[in-house]
Amino acid sequence: MSDEQFMRMAIGKAREGMAAAQTPFGAAIARAGELIACEHNMVWATTDITAHAEVAAIRRACAVLKSVSLAGCTIYSTCEPCPMCFAACHWAKCDRIVYGAAIDDARAAGFSELPISNEQIKRLGNTPVQITGHFLREEAVELFRMFALQGDARRY
Repeated sequence: MSDEQFMRMAIGKAREGMAAAQTPFGAAIARAGELIACEHNMVWATTDITAHAEVAAIRRACAVLKSVSLAGCTIYSTCEPCPMCFAACHWAKCDRIVYGAAIDDARAAGFSELPISNEQIKRLGNTPVQITGHFLREEAVELFRMFALQGDARRY
């Protein structure tokens, strides 16, 4: 499978999350062309502020692989990972992060993201993770528009 197919899975998972009254974030993890995990944000459902889509996908992938190492894996995120999620990707040893919407897009949509880019974190932390940003960005940004149309005033 391709980067595009995995990112579309993450986008689809974000839509599932919105249908379940969650925020518009999804993430998929793949290794060697095979899907390992695909999750959406679960913060409101679990009342766990750390239950971001990327963290949920990392937890699921680690359980599936029975390992804390995701070396050789790529994480596909509908939005640029926040510093917490980026750190989780780093600690899990993900090889790549591919994201759609940027942190600035999430902030513009009303989410309280920290304005620290993945490139800044990579540079400051001297981490080897490869970053591909703005991949299918318009489709990822559309998730924020769809969420806003739902009229859900809950923001974090």
